[in-house]
Amino acid sequence: MVEIPTTRSTQICLVRHGETEWNAERRIQGQIDIGLNETGQRQALAAGRWLKSAGIVALYSSDLKRAWTTAQAIGAELGLVPTPVPEMRERRYGVFEGLTYDEAKAVHPDGYAAFEGRNADYDFENGESLIAMFARVTGKLKELAARHPGETIAIVLHGGVLDIINRFVRGNALEAPRDFLIPNAGINWIATVDGEWSLKTWGETDHLEPGALDELPA
Repeated sequence: MVEIPTTRSTQICLVRHGETEWNAERRIQGQIDIGLNETGQRQALAAGRWLKSAGIVALYSSDLKRAWTTAQAIGAELGLVPTPVPEMRERRYGVFEGLTYDEAKAVHPDGYAAFEGRNADYDFENGESLIAMFARVTGKLKELAARHPGETIAIVLHGGVLDIINRFVRGNALEAPRDFLIPNAGINWIATVDGEWSLKTWGETDHLEPGALDELPA
């Protein structure tokens, strides 16, 4: 009898970083390097404890402080040292960085309309377009999955990155309105096998105190 080879799927746990003061203020961080607040530090520890029995063999993280600190807290619980992946940094929001959403709308009304309308080519005056970010994020995601066939890994990243990955896995357009939540320290599971991607669970917050923020615009 001929043995038919079977390919085991790679399971990927995606964790958004814990809360920062700028999240609480609805201030656009982009690639400005903001640290976690006290709530965010508690959330990071809670995520690590929750994932202790998930069978995760490797941990990756954006190298921005809010993600990296979250990853270190998770790694301490899992017995893993995170590996930095700068490709999983938040979107570069250009002239919007440091402003609240209301301030960005007031100061850059035309740009904000393009942003709010999910114009995939708009780059915040030398920031980063959705098209460019999609290529950056999905290229690295595929690379990490290929590095761990049949294994379970975790990646700590940002709200804008999760927005891209959700659309990539589901095959939805970058321009479509967001129909999913992206809470701070939320846990999301995707899987891939033979080049096919699937979404398992999204926006899990059972491990957190009530009130995890999704301060991103829809």
